[in-house]
Order: sequence, then structure tokens, then C-alpha cells
Amino acid sequence: MQNYFAKNIKSGPALFDAIERACEGLIYISETDSPMLPFAGEWASSINARIILQQAGREANAPVEEGSLEMFFGRLTAIKDWFRGPEQERAARFAELQKLLEGNLNGLRVFRIGKVQVEIIAVGLDREGIVMGVKTNVVET
Repeated sequence: MQNYFAKNIKSGPALFDAIERACEGLIYISETDSPMLPFAGEWASSINARIILQQAGREANAPVEEGSLEMFFGRLTAIKDWFRGPEQERAARFAELQKLLEGNLNGLRVFRIGKVQVEIIAVGLDREGIVMGVKTNVVET
């Protein structure tokens, strides 16, 4: 799958469908396990916290932190010595999702919105300028 996406950059509905397929059944494990979901917004000239808050339907003054894609996916794609089949498969799927996003989106950034109940949105711009990526939720106490 990764070679196909690396060579055939997509945008719009085709890219959203590919992200949706890559997220299918993928769970972000935290204090509460939440599904990884595709995210599609509207056209933007760039990505910043203000734009993401608006496109995610959040209040303009919501607490938001910005991070890197590598930081977000780092713990999700790391293979630990004690991993067995399911853990290894999950890490590999997160690695494929990361490659899909990196191969098809520009200006990738990760935004953490909220405190305790946090929405994480990892997005970039497709070649048409549409905000696209993935989102999930975590609970941090």
C-alpha cells in the first residue's frame, strides 16, 4: 500500500477514502481507547491553531497545543521487545497511516485541543489546499 500512495499523490475524496480505509479499526490507546478517524475540513492557505479550531468546530479560545507528526506517531509506531502479533500489527498500521499522510499532505501538524478530555487532530493540506488528516480523543488525568 505505501508504494502506491508514495507514487500516486491524491487529493479530495479519493485521499479521504484512503485515509478512512487506513483508519478502519485502528485504536489510539490511552486512558480511554478511541478510534482513529479521518478528518476533512475546508480550503485553507496554511494550517495554524486558529484555522484548526474553526474547522474542528471548537471555540476560538479553546486551549490548544501544537506538536509534530513525528512526536505524535513516535510512540504509536515504536516496536517494543514484548510486542506480539496484535501489538506489532497495530504499530505497523500506524506506520502505514503516517506514511500515507506524509506522502499526500503538506505542512503536517498535530494539534491537541482541550484539557483532560483532549481531541488530537493531525492534519496537512492536500494538493488542492483542503485541510485533511486524522483525529482521535484521549483522556489525560
